[in-house]
Parts: sequence; structure tokens; C-alpha cells
Amino acid sequence: MLLPMRIIMKDCSIRRGNAAIINSVSWDTGNAGNWLVTGPNGSGKSVLVSALAGLYDIVPSESGMYDAGEGGSVAIVSFETAAALIEEERRRDDSDFVEGGVDPGRTPRAFIMETMYFADAPKYPEGAGLENHPAVALCGIAPILDRGLKYLSTGEIRRTLLAHALTARPELLVLDEPYDGLDVDSRGMLLDFLSTGLKDTRLIVVMDPRGALPASITHVLELNNRAVSFSGTLNAYRRRIDRDSTAANIQESRAAKNATEGTPIATPCDLAEKLNEARAPRDEDSPRAAPYANEPLVEMRGVTVEWSGRRVLDGLSWTLNKGEHWLIRGPNGSGKTTFLELITGDNPQVFRNDVRLFGVKRGSGETIWEIKERMGIVSYRLHTEYRALGEYPLETVLLSGLHDSIGLYCQCGEEERRLANQWLELSGFAGRGGVPFRDLSYGEQRAILIARAAIKQPPILILDEPCHGLDEGHRRLILALLQAIAERGESTLLHVTHDPEEVLPCERHVLELRPGESPMYRILESDARGPA
Repeated sequence: MLLPMRIIMKDCSIRRGNAAIINSVSWDTGNAGNWLVTGPNGSGKSVLVSALAGLYDIVPSESGMYDAGEGGSVAIVSFETAAALIEEERRRDDSDFVEGGVDPGRTPRAFIMETMYFADAPKYPEGAGLENHPAVALCGIAPILDRGLKYLSTGEIRRTLLAHALTARPELLVLDEPYDGLDVDSRGMLLDFLSTGLKDTRLIVVMDPRGALPASITHVLELNNRAVSFSGTLNAYRRRIDRDSTAANIQESRAAKNATEGTPIATPCDLAEKLNEARAPRDEDSPRAAPYANEPLVEMRGVTVEWSGRRVLDGLSWTLNKGEHWLIRGPNGSGKTTFLELITGDNPQVFRNDVRLFGVKRGSGETIWEIKERMGIVSYRLHTEYRALGEYPLETVLLSGLHDSIGLYCQCGEEERRLANQWLELSGFAGRGGVPFRDLSYGEQRAILIARAAIKQPPILILDEPCHGLDEGHRRLILALLQAIAERGESTLLHVTHDPEEVLPCERHVLELRPGESPMYRILESDARGPA
């Protein structure tokens, strides 16, 4: 099969306006084969593939060139495109002008029909029968076709974007971290589909090469420090990885004996000591410093939440006590994010239910600021809001975590700035406090938001799939840091993840959401590790 779209770059820069993000890229995809694009966080891989979809400018040097044939259609599915979609829905929100004050916005059905392949569109007039489209069935989104896009979970948005891309039949399909945000079953179905290859569509996948690569991948482009470090066949790349791995093992063994060069690998003791040094000063009059006696941190009694007649949570009774670290798991759309938003105050249906925070029933006169002062939050919603304020430097992002604001609207003293710089070091960003948030890769941004949530070491630390987009090195560092925070005892963790490898040793309590069953949840008091 002749794949239709060939990309040739010779000494090209990738730019946002006048600013060069990647200075020189040379890459020829050839006429056949599907590609893996890989590299550590901040290497430029997501910027490069986003440029193929027109999200950044590709500018050849005087002696360079850029050729993408006749400019064939390109579809990209990434956390960046998901965030942009949600931002667009918020801009289009007409809730203030419609009867009832609720504007559901576009639905996946309408969104998919906007770009459906012209020859297929007549088969689904105004979206009728779209449930039967093969791509909709593959992505498992038939049950959510008529729900507002802005009400979808992270995984549901990802699957909707994939269906949107597949129904358009692009010449080039780019999937950036395709499995993040998907449950185990959805990951398996997507891997099987991608492994068979896509008719008349070239595939580029951005991910860690140690993950479950589709069998259709034949070539690899690796970036490091925003430059191409490898371009060639998958087999040649694997041989290179094997050689590098052997060399790294030897070097690590030597470093363990004499860590005189570079940065030693942080041990749990190192992290515990650094956390003690990076302890936020407590205002004794602050609610965050108030004792809770024997009251649970959170208590839910018979909680039920529904959207458009569909029950997301049904009769949920659950208690969070200080020091009980919980894993929250369940398939996409099972209500995990809804559950967390009842606690954070981002879901208005909390006022229809019996939800108690720190012994006080929600709706008893407390303000949202009083609630959030006692919480640190990492979520897709927060990430989207911070992307809209991307000019803020990293130090400011961390400082805002001390004041529970999106952005910073007060003067900070030297002690708070010292604390911010300690947390930059703890999260792997030492010396980068002046870098704008928008200049980081998606994964690096996520790591900074984790540090922002943890900097005040709050009574409750809420982590909604915190490791999205993190490379292996950052993921190990962040998970070790979260475990150290849990062991320190000041923060109690609520952690949502689909990946069993990201379950922390401290998470011995499991809330498992089970849509379609009665009851719709299970509470497990055992080893948290296992399939989500």
C-alpha cells in the first residue's frame, strides 16, 4: 500500500510567532511506513508533531526546505488539542442567555459531523445513525454522543477526539500519548486497531518506546534537547536502546559507588529531608492549620449525581479519614472526576447531596476559598485553566499554590519565594523559576502543577491522573515525591489513575466505581495494586 503523505524537512525551525522553539530539524518520512516520535519531556516532540497540524509554524532556513506534498489533511489527537477543544467550548458557552441558564454546548455527535469525510456524511444525515459508524463503535462513544463536550471526562474527551479524527479519514493521523487517560479495555482496543494499520492514512505516534507500540510502527524519530538525536528504522532504534541501556547500567553501578559527578538519584531519605526543609510556614489562624479532632476529612452519605437522566453516581457512601490514602479507579465515564469535583466544590450537585468536609455539611455557609485552602488539586480542569495563563513564570505558578489562586494577585515575601525554589528543585526544575509555563511540554507542565498542589502540604491532596504526559524519569521522581509526602503524614492522598504501575505503596484503600452494576461502587481494604 502506498501511503499518501510524505514529509520532508531540511534544516527547519519550529516557531511560535517570532520565537523559535526548535532551531533545526531535518526529517524525511519516506513514502511508506508509520513512525514513532519519542524523547524525554521538553525535548520538543509534541511541538514538532503539532506543527504538522498547523499549530506552530515550520520555517526552513535559506538553504533548507519543507515539503508536505499537496498539503494533505492532518488530524492530531493530544492533550493539547483536548484542552483547546474545552477552551473553545467555554468561550462559546451561552448559559447566561438561554432558558434555565444551562448551555450544554456542542455534543460529540455534532462535533464529529463537522469534519466527517465528505463521501460518508450522507450516510448519517444530521448525525442520525452515527452510533453505527465503525470509528464510533471502536472508540466506544455511542452512549455519550448527545452529552455536552464540556461535561465529558478526560478519557471520554480523548476517545471523542480519536473518533472525530478517524471519521475525517485524514492522510496523516498523529496520536500524542495515545493511551493516557484511557482505561485498560480502551487501551487494548486502540492498540489492536492501530496495529492493523490504517487504510490510506499514515500514522505518527508520540510515546515512550518501552510502551505498547502498535505493530504497524516501522520507523523512529527521537528528539533530545530540542534536536533530532535519531532517525531510522524501529529495529535499528531498538538495537541502539539495548546498547545505551547496557552502558547506562554500568554507569549507574559506578555512580552508586562514587557519586561525584552529576546529580545523584534521590532516595526516599533524601526526599524526606528535603520535604522537611521545604515545609510551608503555617498561619495558626488559617483553616489549613486548624485541628480536625476526630472528624473525617470527607464524608459522603447516599450521594447520587446524574446528568441528562443518566446516573453517574448512585447511593455512594464513603469516608476519608486522615492518613488513609485512597486509590480511585474505574473505567472511563464511571464518575471518577465527578466524584472528585464533589469534594473540590466544582460540581454544583454537591448541594443536593449530603457531603461533609472537615465535619461541616456543604452548603452551610462556607466559601469555596475556605474549602480549597485545605486542599491541593491536580486535575485536567486546572491544567486547562493554567494553559490559558501560560505567560506566568514557573515560580509564580508555584507561589499561586500557596494562595489557592489561578495566577498570582498579591505580593510574596522572600520566605515564600525560597519555598517555591525548593519545590522547583524537588520536582526536577531547579534554576528554571523564570521560564514561562507555556514554554514547557505538556508533561513538564503537569509536573509543575503537582508541585503547585503539594507546596502547602495541605490536609487533602487530590490527584486526578497526575502522571499524564510524564516521561519515565519525571514519572519516577514525581511518584517517589508523592510517596514521601504521604509518609510525612500531613497530607492525605486521593489518587485517580488507570495505570497499575502508578499505584503508590501507601494507597491501601480502594474506591472502585462500577457503572451499570448495583451498587455502582465497591470499597476494597487491601493491596491497591491490580488492574484498574
